Amino acid sequence: MLEKTVVSFPGLGIGETELNKIAFTLFGKLEVRWYGLIITLGILFAVAYVIFRGKKSEHVISDDIIDIALLTVILGVIGARAYYVLTSLDQFQTFGEAIAIWNGGLGIYGGIIGGCLGIVIMCYFKKISWRKLFDMAAPGVMLAQAMGRWGNFFNGEAYGYAIEDTTHFFFFNKEFILTSDKGTIFNTFRMGLQNWYSGTVYYHPTFLYESVWNILGFVVANLIYKHKRFHGQIALFYFTWYGFGRMFIEGFRTDSLYVPGTIIRISQLVGFLCFVGCGAALLTLTILTRKRERLLVLEDAAYEAAKKVEAEIADHAEESQESPEDQTVTEQNDQEELQTEAPQAEEIKEESQEEEPQTEENSDGNEN
Repeated sequence: MLEKTVVSFPGLGIGETELNKIAFTLFGKLEVRWYGLIITLGILFAVAYVIFRGKKSEHVISDDIIDIALLTVILGVIGARAYYVLTSLDQFQTFGEAIAIWNGGLGIYGGIIGGCLGIVIMCYFKKISWRKLFDMAAPGVMLAQAMGRWGNFFNGEAYGYAIEDTTHFFFFNKEFILTSDKGTIFNTFRMGLQNWYSGTVYYHPTFLYESVWNILGFVVANLIYKHKRFHGQIALFYFTWYGFGRMFIEGFRTDSLYVPGTIIRISQLVGFLCFVGCGAALLTLTILTRKRERLLVLEDAAYEAAKKVEAEIADHAEESQESPEDQTVTEQNDQEELQTEAPQAEEIKEESQEEEPQTEENSDGNEN
């Protein structure tokens, strides 16, 4: 296996550059390859992002995230390698070759399946919503994928069909011949790979296409996160976005894995299913959530209106009916008035009684 790759991007003004697949050597024997180093950095950046998102938006502590990440990363790597090996068994003759991950060969869909399994298991024990963790992890996975594809670059792999005056593109079982001569976007971004037996040949840099697509997805996912409406929304967006992009990018690749007995590319089919299924789920749940929010707004408005009417009725009742305290004061005032008026009534009565004999005497005198 050649340990060096000579690449160029003439359309971008980058001439032939020799890349060593080995980054450095430890203890004179242990080779650390760029592929493994970049994949590891991508994982670390993804975990760092999840910690950031947990602190900023989801209120999940970093200790829980690190615990979840340990199992998630392990199962993710195992799943990615298992997916690749099981879909290309004819390439491996020994168990050692099957586990030689440093030579490349990871299936992203297998990694996602393994990683999701790890999140669900750990969230069960941590009593945390796994849908919330999916949302936190999705943009981080995009970032890790965008970085990881540059490991393919150093290995000189994951590229597409040759670019000459025309190039090939496959959409499921249908082939398309596309123009790729000077002035086209394909010609501008073409990547030259030097073959020791045939010189430099130009190909589609599909690793670059996917890296750029994931970076764009990472940016959009973070914009959506500011207006997140339900747990699982960001994860569904990720599957929809990545599935759509991979469905087309896979059509340019020459190293695709195929559904047994067919010419249908596995990654293209899975990408299509992710795009359609998750896209439909995302659209449906978003519409239902908005309707629910509107109902809640109407219910709140009705409740506030009812409270206002009730308060107005209570105020009116208070105005038309005295309070017990006011009644007590009134009674006290009435008693005081009675006490004041009683002596006056007695005096008037006594005066009237004194006047009655005088009146009788006067009447007798007149009769005489």
